[in-house]
Amino acid sequence: MSGQAPPRSDGLPVSGRGPVVGIVGGGQLGRMLALAGRPLGLRFRFLEPKDDPPVSELGQVIQAPYDDREGLQALAEGVAAVTYEFENVPVESARVLEQMAPVFPPPAALAMAQDRLTEKESFRRLGIETAPYHPVDSLTDLREALKKLGAPAVLKTRRFGYDGKGQVVIDSLEDGEEAWSELGGRPLILEGFVPFERELSIVAVRGRDGEFRDYPLVENDHRDGILVRSRVPARGVDEELQSKARRISEAVMDELDYVGVLAVELFQVGDALLANEMAPRVHNSGHWTQDGAWTCQFENHLRAVIGLTLGSTGLRGEGAHMLNLLGDPPRRERLAAIPGAAIHLYEKDPRPGRKVGHVNLIAGGGSGPAERSLEDRLREAIELLDG
Repeated sequence: MSGQAPPRSDGLPVSGRGPVVGIVGGGQLGRMLALAGRPLGLRFRFLEPKDDPPVSELGQVIQAPYDDREGLQALAEGVAAVTYEFENVPVESARVLEQMAPVFPPPAALAMAQDRLTEKESFRRLGIETAPYHPVDSLTDLREALKKLGAPAVLKTRRFGYDGKGQVVIDSLEDGEEAWSELGGRPLILEGFVPFERELSIVAVRGRDGEFRDYPLVENDHRDGILVRSRVPARGVDEELQSKARRISEAVMDELDYVGVLAVELFQVGDALLANEMAPRVHNSGHWTQDGAWTCQFENHLRAVIGLTLGSTGLRGEGAHMLNLLGDPPRRERLAAIPGAAIHLYEKDPRPGRKVGHVNLIAGGGSGPAERSLEDRLREAIELLDG
């Protein structure tokens, strides 16, 4: 949907102090959740072990480890719901919180997402296609897996890998020992390469009452395992492909009785979609929704977890691009001079490869002077970032 705003029946209080939402984690996603929730009248409490996190000025911060019992109790006291901004929250901590307050998404979603083997097996059990894979617990396992899957392949840690970390590309059967020397000694998984045409993601949201909505399919570009650019809608997507992605999201959400935003990263191979991995939280490839959708992923996640009606996931304009700001990006003033550029910074110190913000560029919807096309503005932004 674009152009005219859809009607909304929010169920929001019209006065008084709003409910408190507890968030495990105090990074940029927690920050963006809180910024989206303030107009709804929501208040926030965070559990975060680090000093001076990005959420410092947006609510009460309980500084404690994620598995600290007293910290968990303080987080849950009197809240409408607890959620999390990253998927490596200890599952046991989520289960402890569940005894004190409603916790969404459910701990089972964390357990599924935190282990790549469990994740792949769950996808297959639900009838969702994946790349070929093989569990690896020893060098002998790796040799057998390489014989079965062939090379090239990717050896990954089963847990705690993100943004390209915890994985090694194996280009030939002879490279197995070198990869094992780098990652061996912990549970691993070998994934076979698939001849995918592009990487896509589906960002969807499910409410407490089972209401489901999905955003248009997103096309993603990565560099060194880190997302650098997302475009929406993905080029050439028809309703059939969107429906295939929607069915994948719905299958996972229905299986887990899921509440909140879920992102599933996908490989497109011809007309088929293979599930790569899922994120039980708001997701980098959904950041474009802050400026390009009627209801952003952060607001819809909060609406879901506290039991409000979900907002429209339709496009405000004709489409959008999101560019991640990595390391030490150009001065804000230079990006802000591009018509229609919406800049979102995370209050994080820059270092090489670190995500410190993103910029959204919107097509249509009054995003800039008519003579400046989206492609022209996008080119200028990319030249600034790469230069």
